[in-house]
Amino acid sequence: MDNFESFSGIAVAMPLVNIDTDMIIPKQFLKTIKRTGLGVSLFYEMRFDLDGNKIEDFVLNKPAYQNASILIAGDNFGCGSSREHAPWALLDFGIRCVISTSFADIFYNNCFKNGILPVTLNKDQVDGLMEDAGKGTNARVEVNLEEQTITAPDGRASCFEIDPFKKRCLLEGLDDIALTLAKVSHIDKFEAENTLSRPWL
Repeated sequence: MDNFESFSGIAVAMPLVNIDTDMIIPKQFLKTIKRTGLGVSLFYEMRFDLDGNKIEDFVLNKPAYQNASILIAGDNFGCGSSREHAPWALLDFGIRCVISTSFADIFYNNCFKNGILPVTLNKDQVDGLMEDAGKGTNARVEVNLEEQTITAPDGRASCFEIDPFKKRCLLEGLDDIALTLAKVSHIDKFEAENTLSRPWL
């Protein structure tokens, strides 16, 4: 997993509430176990019609948001099933940060495990960022994980809370596998001592 670095990116607004994981990545795209290639299917049923043609007025199909890296979402984002493909699809599209008033717990935790920063702000702050996002490529928002701030295009900053352990994992690019490998010397020592003390196992 890549280290999460502070960045300035284009923000895109999706004010719908209760956007669930099936809306983020529909079930027909869950056959793969690869984390790449899912970005083209992100929000598929909203981005494309039944014939597979782009729905031009859907926000992610508009030229101004083709390179969006920050998603400003409605309340209870990521509800529904626990599919980890949802953050995979967001990340593969280029979304590194999702901002909402609230998230479903499993989706929230899956974001951290896949290098996406989920930020919870109050309604007024989210509404302000959504209004800014309507300005297209001019709406560049700054995300600073180290300082725990989101800075709007006009310079107003919003602070957010984050679990210190999750913050460290993002900053250092540590997923569950990397965290385990960091303890490999302790694991090897335990296994060697266990073999000596209980050779029958």
